[in-house]
Amino acid sequence: MTEQSTDVDVVVIGAGPAGENVAGRVVRGGLSCAVVEDHLAGGECSYYACIPSKALLRPVELAAEVGRVRGLRLEGPIDVPAVLAARDKAVAGLDDSGQAGWIAGLPATLVRGRGRVAGERLVEVTGPDGTVTRLRARHAVVLATGSVPVVPDVPGLAAARPWFSRDATTVSEVPGRLVVLGGGVVACEMAQALHALGATETTLLVRGDRLLGRMERFAGELLADSMREAGIDVRMGAKVTGVERASDGGPVTVHLAGGEQVEADELLVATGRRPATDGLGLDLDGAVEVDDSMRVPGSDWLYAVGDVNGRNLLTHMGKYQARVCGDVIAARAAGRPDDAPSLRDSADGRGAPQIVFTDPQVCAVGRTEEAARAEGFEVRVVEYDLGNVAGASLMGEGYKGRAKAVVDERRRVLLGVTFAGPAVAELLHAATIAVTAEVPLETLWHAVPAFPAVSEIWLRLLEEYGL
Repeated sequence: MTEQSTDVDVVVIGAGPAGENVAGRVVRGGLSCAVVEDHLAGGECSYYACIPSKALLRPVELAAEVGRVRGLRLEGPIDVPAVLAARDKAVAGLDDSGQAGWIAGLPATLVRGRGRVAGERLVEVTGPDGTVTRLRARHAVVLATGSVPVVPDVPGLAAARPWFSRDATTVSEVPGRLVVLGGGVVACEMAQALHALGATETTLLVRGDRLLGRMERFAGELLADSMREAGIDVRMGAKVTGVERASDGGPVTVHLAGGEQVEADELLVATGRRPATDGLGLDLDGAVEVDDSMRVPGSDWLYAVGDVNGRNLLTHMGKYQARVCGDVIAARAAGRPDDAPSLRDSADGRGAPQIVFTDPQVCAVGRTEEAARAEGFEVRVVEYDLGNVAGASLMGEGYKGRAKAVVDERRRVLLGVTFAGPAVAELLHAATIAVTAEVPLETLWHAVPAFPAVSEIWLRLLEEYGL
Protein backbone atom coordinates (compact mmCIF):
# COMPACT_ATOMS: atom_id res chain seq x y z
CA MET A 1 0.00 0.00 0.00
CA THR A 2 1.36 3.39 -0.99
CA GLU A 3 0.31 6.84 0.20
CA GLN A 4 0.20 10.21 -1.46
CA SER A 5 -0.98 13.61 -0.24
CA THR A 6 -2.63 16.53 -2.01
CA ASP A 7 -3.75 19.95 -0.79
CA VAL A 8 -6.88 21.45 -2.32
CA ASP A 9 -9.39 24.15 -1.36
CA VAL A 10 -12.47 21.92 -1.16
CA VAL A 11 -12.94 18.15 -0.94
CA VAL A 12 -16.31 16.66 -1.89
CA ILE A 13 -17.04 13.06 -0.92
CA GLY A 14 -19.56 11.76 -3.45
CA ALA A 15 -19.82 12.48 -7.18
CA GLY A 16 -23.57 12.25 -7.55
CA PRO A 17 -25.67 15.21 -8.70
CA ALA A 18 -25.30 16.99 -5.35
CA GLY A 19 -21.54 16.50 -5.16
CA GLU A 20 -21.06 17.54 -8.78
CA ASN A 21 -23.05 20.72 -8.19
CA VAL A 22 -20.96 21.64 -5.16
CA ALA A 23 -17.83 21.15 -7.24
CA GLY A 24 -19.21 23.27 -10.06
CA ARG A 25 -20.12 26.14 -7.77
CA VAL A 26 -16.89 26.27 -5.77
CA VAL A 27 -14.79 26.14 -8.94
CA ARG A 28 -16.91 28.93 -10.40
CA GLY A 29 -16.13 30.82 -7.21
CA GLY A 30 -12.39 30.53 -7.84
CA LEU A 31 -11.54 27.55 -5.61
CA SER A 32 -9.81 24.28 -6.42
CA CYS A 33 -11.74 21.07 -5.78
CA ALA A 34 -11.27 17.31 -5.51
CA VAL A 35 -14.27 14.99 -5.84
CA VAL A 36 -14.11 11.50 -4.32
CA GLU A 37 -16.21 8.65 -5.70
CA ASP A 38 -16.07 4.92 -5.04
CA HIS A 39 -18.54 3.85 -7.75
CA LEU A 40 -19.78 5.84 -10.76
CA ALA A 41 -19.35 9.56 -11.28
CA GLY A 42 -22.87 10.84 -11.73
CA GLY A 43 -24.29 8.90 -8.81
CA GLU A 44 -27.45 6.95 -8.12
CA CYS A 45 -29.78 9.25 -10.02
CA SER A 46 -27.90 9.05 -13.30
CA TYR A 47 -27.55 5.28 -13.47
CA TYR A 48 -29.96 3.56 -11.09
CA ALA A 49 -32.80 5.89 -10.08
CA CYS A 50 -34.30 8.98 -11.74
CA ILE A 51 -32.99 8.53 -15.26
CA PRO A 52 -33.45 4.79 -15.88
CA SER A 53 -36.78 4.59 -14.05
CA LYS A 54 -38.21 7.39 -16.18
CA ALA A 55 -36.84 5.74 -19.32
CA LEU A 56 -38.79 2.62 -18.37
CA LEU A 57 -41.93 4.54 -17.42
CA ARG A 58 -42.15 6.81 -20.46
CA PRO A 59 -43.41 4.11 -22.88
CA VAL A 60 -45.97 3.03 -20.28
CA GLU A 61 -47.23 6.60 -20.01
CA LEU A 62 -47.45 7.02 -23.78
CA ALA A 63 -49.27 3.70 -24.17
CA ALA A 64 -51.84 4.89 -21.63
CA GLU A 65 -52.19 8.22 -23.45
CA VAL A 66 -52.77 6.47 -26.77
CA GLY A 67 -55.35 4.22 -25.15
CA ARG A 68 -57.40 7.24 -24.07
CA VAL A 69 -57.52 8.94 -27.46
CA ARG A 70 -60.14 7.71 -29.91
CA GLY A 71 -58.73 6.95 -33.35
CA LEU A 72 -55.33 5.84 -32.08
CA ARG A 73 -54.18 2.38 -31.12
CA LEU A 74 -50.95 0.59 -30.35
CA GLU A 75 -49.61 -1.72 -33.03
CA GLY A 76 -49.04 -4.71 -30.77
CA PRO A 77 -47.59 -4.82 -27.26
CA ILE A 78 -44.77 -2.64 -25.99
CA ASP A 79 -41.44 -3.66 -27.55
CA VAL A 80 -39.65 -4.59 -24.33
CA PRO A 81 -36.16 -5.13 -25.81
CA ALA A 82 -36.37 -1.71 -27.46
CA VAL A 83 -37.42 -0.08 -24.18
CA LEU A 84 -34.54 -1.73 -22.33
CA ALA A 85 -32.14 -0.64 -25.05
CA ALA A 86 -33.38 2.94 -24.73
CA ARG A 87 -32.88 2.67 -20.98
CA ASP A 88 -29.32 1.47 -21.52
CA LYS A 89 -28.64 4.42 -23.78
CA ALA A 90 -30.08 6.83 -21.22
CA VAL A 91 -27.62 5.55 -18.60
CA ALA A 92 -24.70 5.40 -21.06
CA GLY A 93 -24.40 1.65 -20.54
CA LEU A 94 -23.28 2.36 -16.94
CA ASP A 95 -20.17 4.02 -18.36
CA ASP A 96 -19.32 7.16 -16.38
CA SER A 97 -16.60 8.49 -18.68
CA GLY A 98 -18.86 11.35 -19.79
CA GLN A 99 -19.54 12.43 -16.22
CA ALA A 100 -15.89 12.02 -15.29
CA GLY A 101 -14.98 14.20 -18.26
CA TRP A 102 -17.44 16.84 -17.11
CA ILE A 103 -15.77 16.95 -13.67
CA ALA A 104 -12.34 17.21 -15.26
CA GLY A 105 -13.56 20.04 -17.47
CA LEU A 106 -14.67 22.22 -14.54
CA PRO A 107 -11.73 21.78 -13.83
CA ALA A 108 -11.79 19.56 -10.72
CA THR A 109 -9.93 16.40 -9.78
CA LEU A 110 -11.82 13.10 -9.61
CA VAL A 111 -10.29 10.72 -7.06
CA ARG A 112 -11.51 7.14 -7.34
CA GLY A 113 -11.98 5.27 -4.08
CA ARG A 114 -13.70 5.16 -0.71
CA GLY A 115 -13.42 8.42 1.22
CA ARG A 116 -13.51 8.92 4.96
CA VAL A 117 -12.99 11.92 7.19
CA ALA A 118 -9.73 11.21 9.02
CA GLY A 119 -9.35 14.52 10.87
CA GLU A 120 -10.06 18.21 10.64
CA ARG A 121 -10.16 19.15 6.94
CA LEU A 122 -8.56 15.77 6.13
CA VAL A 123 -10.01 13.07 3.89
CA GLU A 124 -8.39 9.69 3.32
CA VAL A 125 -9.30 7.88 0.11
CA THR A 126 -8.62 4.18 -0.29
CA GLY A 127 -8.43 3.39 -3.98
CA PRO A 128 -9.38 0.13 -5.73
CA ASP A 129 -5.72 -0.95 -5.65
CA GLY A 130 -5.30 -0.14 -1.96
CA THR A 131 -3.48 3.14 -2.55
CA VAL A 132 -4.33 5.73 0.11
CA THR A 133 -4.61 9.35 -0.96
CA ARG A 134 -4.73 11.99 1.75
CA LEU A 135 -6.62 15.09 0.69
CA ARG A 136 -6.19 18.18 2.86
CA ALA A 137 -8.87 20.81 2.40
CA ARG A 138 -7.90 24.42 2.97
CA HIS A 139 -11.49 25.54 3.37
CA ALA A 140 -14.14 22.81 3.41
CA VAL A 141 -15.04 19.14 3.25
CA VAL A 142 -18.50 18.38 1.85
CA LEU A 143 -20.33 15.10 2.42
CA ALA A 144 -22.50 14.16 -0.56
CA THR A 145 -22.71 10.38 -0.18
CA GLY A 146 -26.42 10.00 -0.86
CA SER A 147 -28.55 7.23 0.59
CA VAL A 148 -28.93 3.44 0.60
CA PRO A 149 -32.02 1.20 0.73
CA VAL A 150 -33.67 0.40 4.03
CA VAL A 151 -33.73 -3.37 4.55
CA PRO A 152 -36.70 -4.52 6.67
CA ASP A 153 -36.03 -6.94 9.50
CA VAL A 154 -38.00 -9.84 8.03
CA PRO A 155 -36.97 -13.45 8.67
CA GLY A 156 -35.37 -14.98 5.58
CA LEU A 157 -35.40 -11.79 3.54
CA ALA A 158 -31.64 -11.36 3.13
CA ALA A 159 -31.12 -15.04 2.32
CA ALA A 160 -33.80 -14.82 -0.38
CA ARG A 161 -31.62 -12.40 -2.37
CA PRO A 162 -34.32 -9.80 -3.02
CA TRP A 163 -34.12 -7.05 -5.56
CA PHE A 164 -33.65 -3.45 -4.56
CA SER A 165 -34.15 -0.38 -6.71
CA ARG A 166 -30.88 -0.85 -8.62
CA ASP A 167 -31.90 -4.35 -9.67
CA ALA A 168 -35.29 -3.13 -10.87
CA THR A 169 -34.02 -0.22 -12.95
CA THR A 170 -31.17 -2.21 -14.54
CA VAL A 171 -33.27 -5.30 -15.24
CA SER A 172 -32.25 -7.23 -18.36
CA GLU A 173 -35.07 -9.78 -18.24
CA VAL A 174 -38.45 -8.84 -16.78
CA PRO A 175 -39.82 -11.57 -14.48
CA GLY A 176 -43.30 -12.86 -15.20
CA ARG A 177 -44.27 -12.82 -11.53
CA LEU A 178 -43.18 -9.97 -9.27
CA VAL A 179 -43.89 -9.04 -5.67
CA VAL A 180 -43.12 -5.46 -4.65
CA LEU A 181 -42.81 -4.63 -0.98
CA GLY A 182 -43.62 -0.96 -0.24
CA GLY A 183 -46.08 1.78 -1.09
CA GLY A 184 -43.87 4.78 -1.77
CA VAL A 185 -42.60 6.34 -4.97
CA VAL A 186 -40.10 3.64 -6.00
CA ALA A 187 -42.52 0.84 -5.22
CA CYS A 188 -45.34 2.42 -7.22
CA GLU A 189 -43.24 3.49 -10.21
CA MET A 190 -41.42 0.21 -10.62
CA ALA A 191 -44.49 -1.95 -10.00
CA GLN A 192 -46.29 -0.13 -12.77
CA ALA A 193 -43.33 -0.07 -15.16
CA LEU A 194 -42.37 -3.73 -14.78
CA HIS A 195 -45.99 -4.87 -14.91
CA ALA A 196 -46.44 -3.14 -18.26
CA LEU A 197 -43.14 -4.56 -19.52
CA GLY A 198 -43.93 -8.19 -18.76
CA ALA A 199 -44.46 -8.83 -15.05
CA THR A 200 -48.06 -9.78 -15.76
CA GLU A 201 -48.55 -11.12 -12.22
CA THR A 202 -47.50 -8.17 -10.07
CA THR A 203 -48.46 -7.94 -6.40
CA LEU A 204 -47.89 -4.74 -4.43
CA LEU A 205 -47.75 -5.34 -0.68
CA VAL A 206 -48.32 -2.14 1.28
CA ARG A 207 -47.92 -2.14 5.06
CA GLY A 208 -50.01 1.02 5.52
CA ASP A 209 -53.53 1.84 4.41
CA ARG A 210 -52.67 3.83 1.28
CA LEU A 211 -50.12 4.50 -1.43
CA LEU A 212 -47.85 7.54 -1.33
CA GLY A 213 -48.43 8.05 2.37
CA ARG A 214 -46.65 11.41 2.53
CA MET A 215 -48.94 12.96 -0.07
CA GLU A 216 -52.62 13.82 0.00
CA ARG A 217 -54.77 10.71 0.41
CA PHE A 218 -56.75 11.19 -2.80
CA ALA A 219 -53.57 10.94 -4.89
CA GLY A 220 -52.74 7.47 -3.60
CA GLU A 221 -56.35 6.38 -4.03
CA LEU A 222 -56.43 7.44 -7.69
CA LEU A 223 -53.16 5.64 -8.31
CA ALA A 224 -54.31 2.47 -6.55
CA ASP A 225 -57.48 2.44 -8.68
CA SER A 226 -55.40 2.81 -11.84
CA MET A 227 -53.06 0.01 -10.84
CA ARG A 228 -55.90 -2.34 -10.07
CA GLU A 229 -57.58 -1.54 -13.39
CA ALA A 230 -54.30 -2.48 -15.09
CA GLY A 231 -54.24 -5.84 -13.31
CA ILE A 232 -51.83 -5.14 -10.45
CA ASP A 233 -52.84 -6.80 -7.18
CA VAL A 234 -52.60 -3.95 -4.65
CA ARG A 235 -52.94 -5.09 -1.04
CA MET A 236 -53.13 -2.62 1.83
CA GLY A 237 -52.33 -3.53 5.42
CA ALA A 238 -50.07 -6.36 4.30
CA LYS A 239 -47.64 -7.57 6.95
CA VAL A 240 -44.79 -9.77 5.73
CA THR A 241 -43.79 -12.34 8.33
CA GLY A 242 -41.17 -14.26 6.37
CA VAL A 243 -39.52 -14.83 3.00
CA GLU A 244 -37.91 -17.93 1.59
CA ARG A 245 -36.20 -19.05 -1.58
CA ALA A 246 -34.40 -22.31 -2.26
CA SER A 247 -30.63 -22.01 -2.12
CA ASP A 248 -30.35 -23.02 -5.77
CA GLY A 249 -32.61 -20.23 -6.90
CA GLY A 250 -36.12 -20.60 -8.21
CA PRO A 251 -39.25 -18.81 -7.05
CA VAL A 252 -39.47 -16.76 -3.87
CA THR A 253 -42.28 -17.25 -1.37
CA VAL A 254 -43.54 -14.35 0.73
CA HIS A 255 -45.43 -15.25 3.90
CA LEU A 256 -48.09 -12.86 5.19
CA ALA A 257 -49.74 -12.50 8.56
CA GLY A 258 -52.76 -14.77 8.67
CA GLY A 259 -50.98 -17.59 6.87
CA GLU A 260 -51.40 -16.45 3.26
CA GLN A 261 -48.49 -16.88 0.84
CA VAL A 262 -47.54 -15.16 -2.39
CA GLU A 263 -45.12 -16.81 -4.80
CA ALA A 264 -43.14 -14.90 -7.41
CA ASP A 265 -40.06 -15.07 -9.58
CA GLU A 266 -38.58 -11.95 -7.92
CA LEU A 267 -39.20 -9.82 -4.85
CA LEU A 268 -38.49 -6.09 -5.05
CA VAL A 269 -37.95 -4.40 -1.68
CA ALA A 270 -38.77 -0.68 -1.91
CA THR A 271 -39.42 0.32 1.68
CA GLY A 272 -37.45 3.55 1.79
CA ARG A 273 -33.88 4.78 1.98
CA ARG A 274 -31.55 6.04 4.71
CA PRO A 275 -28.58 8.43 4.64
CA ALA A 276 -25.35 6.71 3.54
CA THR A 277 -23.09 7.54 6.48
CA ASP A 278 -21.44 4.15 7.04
CA GLY A 279 -17.66 4.27 6.86
CA LEU A 280 -17.38 8.05 6.76
CA GLY A 281 -15.22 8.09 9.88
CA LEU A 282 -17.72 10.18 11.84
CA ASP A 283 -19.72 9.24 14.91
CA LEU A 284 -23.12 9.48 13.28
CA ASP A 285 -26.50 8.00 14.12
CA GLY A 286 -28.69 8.75 11.15
CA ALA A 287 -28.59 11.85 8.98
CA VAL A 288 -25.89 14.50 9.21
CA GLU A 289 -27.40 17.56 10.85
CA VAL A 290 -26.76 20.84 9.03
CA ASP A 291 -27.83 24.47 9.31
CA ASP A 292 -29.42 26.38 6.46
CA SER A 293 -26.00 27.05 4.90
CA MET A 294 -25.46 23.26 4.82
CA ARG A 295 -22.70 23.47 7.43
CA VAL A 296 -22.55 20.98 10.30
CA PRO A 297 -23.22 22.82 13.60
CA GLY A 298 -20.09 23.27 15.71
CA SER A 299 -17.79 23.08 12.67
CA ASP A 300 -16.40 25.80 10.43
CA TRP A 301 -15.28 23.40 7.68
CA LEU A 302 -17.66 20.38 7.42
CA TYR A 303 -20.78 20.50 5.24
CA ALA A 304 -23.35 17.96 4.00
CA VAL A 305 -25.73 18.12 1.04
CA GLY A 306 -28.35 15.87 -0.49
CA ASP A 307 -29.78 12.67 0.93
CA VAL A 308 -27.03 12.32 3.53
CA ASN A 309 -28.36 15.29 5.54
CA GLY A 310 -31.86 13.83 5.61
CA ARG A 311 -33.62 17.07 4.74
CA ASN A 312 -35.12 15.83 1.51
CA LEU A 313 -34.31 12.67 -0.40
CA LEU A 314 -34.92 14.14 -3.84
CA THR A 315 -32.27 14.75 -6.49
CA HIS A 316 -33.38 18.26 -7.39
CA MET A 317 -33.38 19.27 -3.74
CA GLY A 318 -29.88 17.87 -3.28
CA LYS A 319 -28.73 19.91 -6.25
CA TYR A 320 -30.43 22.99 -4.83
CA GLN A 321 -28.69 22.48 -1.48
CA ALA A 322 -25.41 21.97 -3.33
CA ARG A 323 -25.73 25.32 -5.11
CA VAL A 324 -26.36 27.02 -1.78
CA CYS A 325 -23.46 25.17 -0.18
CA GLY A 326 -20.94 25.78 -2.95
CA ASP A 327 -21.70 29.47 -3.08
CA VAL A 328 -21.52 29.78 0.72
CA ILE A 329 -18.12 28.07 0.80
CA ALA A 330 -16.79 30.34 -1.95
CA ALA A 331 -18.09 33.45 -0.17
CA ARG A 332 -16.61 32.45 3.16
CA ALA A 333 -13.28 31.51 1.60
CA ALA A 334 -13.06 34.96 -0.02
CA GLY A 335 -14.17 36.79 3.11
CA ARG A 336 -17.33 38.04 1.43
CA PRO A 337 -20.71 38.36 3.22
CA ASP A 338 -22.39 34.97 3.43
CA ASP A 339 -25.87 35.95 4.61
CA ALA A 340 -27.65 36.81 1.36
CA PRO A 341 -31.05 35.06 0.93
CA SER A 342 -29.63 32.97 -1.91
CA LEU A 343 -27.03 31.58 0.48
CA ARG A 344 -29.54 29.86 2.76
CA ASP A 345 -31.79 26.86 2.19
CA SER A 346 -35.38 28.01 2.54
CA ALA A 347 -37.09 25.66 0.06
CA ASP A 348 -36.91 22.51 2.16
CA GLY A 349 -38.89 24.11 4.96
CA ARG A 350 -41.80 24.94 2.67
CA GLY A 351 -42.17 21.48 1.18
CA ALA A 352 -40.23 20.41 -1.88
CA PRO A 353 -41.78 19.81 -5.31
CA GLN A 354 -42.05 16.15 -6.23
CA ILE A 355 -43.35 14.19 -9.21
CA VAL A 356 -44.36 10.54 -9.24
CA PHE A 357 -44.12 9.42 -12.87
CA THR A 358 -46.89 6.82 -12.76
CA ASP A 359 -50.15 6.76 -14.69
CA PRO A 360 -51.81 8.86 -13.42
CA GLN A 361 -48.96 11.17 -12.58
CA VAL A 362 -48.92 12.60 -9.08
CA CYS A 363 -47.16 15.83 -8.20
CA ALA A 364 -47.15 18.12 -5.22
CA VAL A 365 -45.35 21.04 -3.64
CA GLY A 366 -45.55 22.57 -0.20
CA ARG A 367 -47.48 21.22 2.77
CA THR A 368 -50.30 18.72 2.75
CA GLU A 369 -53.49 19.67 4.57
CA GLU A 370 -52.51 17.38 7.45
CA ALA A 371 -49.03 18.91 7.76
CA ALA A 372 -50.35 22.47 7.57
CA ARG A 373 -52.86 21.86 10.32
CA ALA A 374 -50.23 20.15 12.47
CA GLU A 375 -48.04 23.26 12.14
CA GLY A 376 -50.85 25.45 13.42
CA PHE A 377 -51.87 27.25 10.24
CA GLU A 378 -55.42 28.47 9.81
CA VAL A 379 -56.24 26.28 6.85
CA ARG A 380 -58.87 26.26 4.15
CA VAL A 381 -58.87 23.58 1.45
CA VAL A 382 -60.26 23.74 -2.09
CA GLU A 383 -60.49 20.80 -4.48
CA TYR A 384 -61.58 20.36 -8.07
CA ASP A 385 -62.09 17.46 -10.45
CA LEU A 386 -59.54 17.85 -13.25
CA GLY A 387 -61.83 15.95 -15.59
CA ASN A 388 -64.22 18.91 -15.49
CA VAL A 389 -61.61 21.32 -16.91
CA ALA A 390 -62.31 21.94 -20.60
CA GLY A 391 -58.77 21.14 -21.69
CA ALA A 392 -58.89 17.76 -20.00
CA SER A 393 -61.70 16.65 -22.30
CA LEU A 394 -59.24 16.89 -25.19
CA MET A 395 -56.76 14.60 -23.44
CA GLY A 396 -58.85 11.53 -24.21
CA GLU A 397 -61.72 9.48 -22.89
CA GLY A 398 -61.78 8.37 -19.32
CA TYR A 399 -59.55 11.18 -18.10
CA LYS A 400 -59.48 11.06 -14.29
CA GLY A 401 -57.74 13.53 -12.04
CA ARG A 402 -58.06 15.85 -9.12
CA ALA A 403 -56.40 18.96 -7.73
CA LYS A 404 -56.19 20.21 -4.16
CA ALA A 405 -54.94 23.52 -2.81
CA VAL A 406 -54.16 24.22 0.83
CA VAL A 407 -54.61 27.90 1.71
CA ASP A 408 -53.28 29.88 4.66
CA GLU A 409 -56.46 31.80 5.44
CA ARG A 410 -54.73 34.44 7.53
CA ARG A 411 -52.40 35.57 4.75
CA ARG A 412 -54.49 34.22 1.81
CA VAL A 413 -51.51 32.48 0.21
CA LEU A 414 -50.98 28.88 -0.88
CA LEU A 415 -49.29 26.49 1.54
CA GLY A 416 -49.43 23.49 -0.78
CA VAL A 417 -50.85 22.18 -4.03
CA THR A 418 -51.32 18.58 -5.22
CA PHE A 419 -52.30 17.33 -8.67
CA ALA A 420 -53.08 13.75 -9.70
CA GLY A 421 -53.96 12.90 -13.28
CA PRO A 422 -52.47 12.20 -16.71
CA ALA A 423 -49.61 14.55 -17.66
CA VAL A 424 -50.09 16.84 -14.65
CA ALA A 425 -46.34 17.14 -14.01
CA GLU A 426 -46.23 20.18 -16.27
CA LEU A 427 -48.57 21.99 -13.87
CA LEU A 428 -46.17 21.67 -10.96
CA HIS A 429 -43.71 24.49 -11.51
CA ALA A 430 -46.42 27.13 -11.56
CA ALA A 431 -47.53 25.77 -8.19
CA THR A 432 -43.94 25.78 -6.96
CA ILE A 433 -43.55 29.45 -7.84
CA ALA A 434 -46.86 30.34 -6.20
CA VAL A 435 -46.01 28.49 -2.98
CA THR A 436 -42.37 29.58 -2.80
CA ALA A 437 -43.06 33.24 -3.59
CA GLU A 438 -46.18 33.25 -1.38
CA VAL A 439 -48.15 34.93 -4.15
CA PRO A 440 -51.43 36.36 -2.76
CA LEU A 441 -54.53 34.68 -4.15
CA GLU A 442 -55.78 38.05 -5.35
CA THR A 443 -52.63 38.35 -7.49
CA LEU A 444 -52.94 34.78 -8.80
CA TRP A 445 -56.44 35.70 -9.97
CA HIS A 446 -54.83 37.93 -12.59
CA ALA A 447 -52.51 35.20 -13.87
CA VAL A 448 -54.83 34.17 -16.71
CA PRO A 449 -54.50 30.52 -17.84
CA ALA A 450 -54.52 29.84 -21.56
CA PHE A 451 -57.56 28.11 -23.06
CA PRO A 452 -58.08 25.23 -23.67
CA ALA A 453 -55.20 23.95 -21.54
CA VAL A 454 -55.48 21.82 -18.41
CA SER A 455 -53.74 24.69 -16.61
CA GLU A 456 -57.19 26.28 -16.48
CA ILE A 457 -57.41 24.28 -13.24
CA TRP A 458 -55.88 27.35 -11.58
CA LEU A 459 -58.92 29.42 -12.49
CA ARG A 460 -61.27 26.71 -11.22
CA LEU A 461 -59.46 26.37 -7.89
CA LEU A 462 -59.60 30.14 -7.33
CA GLU A 463 -63.29 30.19 -8.24
CA GLU A 464 -63.91 27.37 -5.78
CA TYR A 465 -62.17 29.48 -3.18
CA GLY A 466 -64.52 32.35 -3.95
CA LEU A 467 -62.57 34.79 -6.07
